[in-house]
Amino acid sequence: MSNIRLITTGGTIASSRKEGSDRVVANVSGAELKSRLHDPLEGIDITVDDFCSVGSFAFDLPLAFALAKHIDEALASDDCDGVVVTHGTDTMEESCYMADLIVGSDKPVVFTGAQRHAGDPDTDGPRNIAEAVRVAAFSAARGLGAMIVFEQDIHAGRDVTKAHTSRVDTFRSNSYGKLGEVDGEKVFIYRRPAQRFNAKVERIVPEVELMKLAMGASPAFLNFAVEQGARAIVIEAFGRGNAPNGFAEAIAPIVERGIPVIIASRCHEGRTRPIYGGGSGGKDLADAGVIFSGDLSSLKARILASVLLGRGADIEDFRREFEKAAGTHSG
Repeated sequence: MSNIRLITTGGTIASSRKEGSDRVVANVSGAELKSRLHDPLEGIDITVDDFCSVGSFAFDLPLAFALAKHIDEALASDDCDGVVVTHGTDTMEESCYMADLIVGSDKPVVFTGAQRHAGDPDTDGPRNIAEAVRVAAFSAARGLGAMIVFEQDIHAGRDVTKAHTSRVDTFRSNSYGKLGEVDGEKVFIYRRPAQRFNAKVERIVPEVELMKLAMGASPAFLNFAVEQGARAIVIEAFGRGNAPNGFAEAIAPIVERGIPVIIASRCHEGRTRPIYGGGSGGKDLADAGVIFSGDLSSLKARILASVLLGRGADIEDFRREFEKAAGTHSG
């Protein structure tokens, strides 16, 4: 018998239309979600753990960190073989990556949810929960880190992103592909993540801002963010990691103040790398002291930055650890 903890946080999977209203809100308990499962899941015992009940668009970094610590504590129990977390899809990839960084156990951690709310006649929630539970109870899923299981596919928390606003097969792992899939009662694992990083921290620093660049964007936001207390800034830049004119000059004094500036790419695949000069190309940004995120998306880079800042290290230690976690270090 496998013992799986079902940790609920709200989201579409636990939402239905509010009576007398045109709004869909989180209002379905974990016990009710469990009772709606169509799959008998023989040989698996499910314990419900209601953590919170919100739309994932209302999550913030402290709540995601608290959830990751809660998962870690649950897995420390001998009577817990794995965890399934029901979560809204809007920010699921961020909470999943936070758990990937924080949870120390090698027991399976599986996030899932729904694109169609619980009151919808063809809701995808019960099927996704059942498939997530099967993965969490599967012995070969140990050591894969935090995962998202959705519409039969298994994705690594580091790689996955939400790719469509409404389709039930919304999650993709663009560069590397899924880890495996669920086919009926069978779970298949095709690959194991090569890049895993665990950060043992007791706190995070949530004051990490994210800026997406567009043609001719102004660097004025960077100084505003610093004035408002930003402890790190992630810039979702062009291509290999380039920015409009003026960004290198604006970034240099920020880095000199000990505030990390991280360059990710707005492209969905590939790696950042300093190649171009001529204003604020990647080479110019490198000279200004930025950290390149490699193939780590801007959303994931922000999560990683908040976790590493929680260690209280100086900017050079932060740079070293970030590059190690992102797989961009030269060692």
